[in-house]
Order: sequence, then C-alpha cells, then structure tokens
Amino acid sequence: MILENKSKILIIEDDKYISNFIAVSLEKQGYEVLVADSAACGLFMFSSHHPDLILLDLGLEDRDGLEIISELREFSDIPILVVSARGHEKEKIQALDLGANDYITKPFHMGELMARIRVSERALSKTNSPTENIYTCDYLTVDYEKRRILIDDVEVHLTPIEYKLLLLLISNQGKVLTHSYILKHVWGYTSTDDAKSVRVYMANLRRKIEKDTARPRFILTEVGVGYRFADE
Repeated sequence: MILENKSKILIIEDDKYISNFIAVSLEKQGYEVLVADSAACGLFMFSSHHPDLILLDLGLEDRDGLEIISELREFSDIPILVVSARGHEKEKIQALDLGANDYITKPFHMGELMARIRVSERALSKTNSPTENIYTCDYLTVDYEKRRILIDDVEVHLTPIEYKLLLLLISNQGKVLTHSYILKHVWGYTSTDDAKSVRVYMANLRRKIEKDTARPRFILTEVGVGYRFADE
C-alpha cells in the first residue's frame, strides 16, 4: 500500500544505473522522485521543484558535490544525504561539516538508505512542528523550561557544558555531528586538538544518562567522525 504525504526526493547522481535503481525503489514506497544527472541540473530542479530531501553523489562530472552542499547551505536547511563511493573519513567529515545531514558509502543496502531517509523525515517534521517545553525519549526526559534532566523520573545533575551538549544532540536527532561542529556550537570555536575534550565530556554525559554505557541508548559514536543522537 502506498502511503500518503511522502516526501519529494531529488536524486543528484550521474551514474544512471544507480539513480534508476534508487528512484524505482523510492517510487515503490510512494515517494515522488526527481532525478538529475549533473550538479547544474540538480540545482535547477531544486529551485524549480522544491524537493523535501536531496540524495547527493559527491563525484559529479561538472562540479564536486562538496561545493553543492556548501552552496545549498547558504540559503537552505533541506536535508542532504550524501550517497558516495568516497568512503574516507576525511571526506565524510568535510561533507558533514559543510552541512550534510548524513553520509552513506557505496555500495549500500537499500534498506539502510530507506532507514536514513525516514530519520531525516522525522527530524524535518519535528523542526516544522511547534517547540514543546518537555522532550521525552524512552526513559530520558528533558524539561527545557526548568532545565531539568530526568532518568526514569529521577533527576540527574548536568554541568552547563553537558547540558549544552545534550540539547545540541537532541536538536539534531538522527544527524551525525562532527567533533568540529560540536566544538563550534558548544564551545564557540573549532580546533582539531580539542577533539579529546569532546570525547571526555561525551563520556561523562553518557555515564549520567545511559543505563549501559557499553551499549548506549542515546549517544552513539560514529568512529573517527563524531556522534549521533539515536532516533526514537
């Protein structure tokens, strides 16, 4: 059964076999799909068709996909999921730092891509909905108005930095946040030398809100890249 109110997805991919495979799979799930085989065509479709989400290949012939992310982020917060054969951590970090919401390395399973799309859709729906004073996920409760954190209805104390980290993760739920992104938005600056500080604070935060730090429920590590707050 085709579900209603599915997102309109723009695929920017110059490999016709891959773009067709993704497009057919998405259409079977009820998505409206647009396909562009170049950066120029993709930007034109973005401005003329107003998609809800973009699947972007980095290795385009006319322009580097990283440039596209940077250009789009100057005026749009549209979710961008990078789907690329470039699997090096450096390029993943660069794409995420420029504003990509997620990164999937080719080859991939279609089920994984669908799951990542659903995460972005849920994050988008939360962004477009009225802000609530209380956030709840499983056994974690955050009372924004009173600045209280509850684990199974028992209050835990967070330092100001830990509180800012938690709020940053929650507001970007499902999105990979790089070390430099976290440093910039929590500490106000970026430095590769201070990635260790992020890891220390994250470890402290985990000890306070996770029931099992070896198998965290909320704060997930993206090895070599950063952290992701688990989708509900």
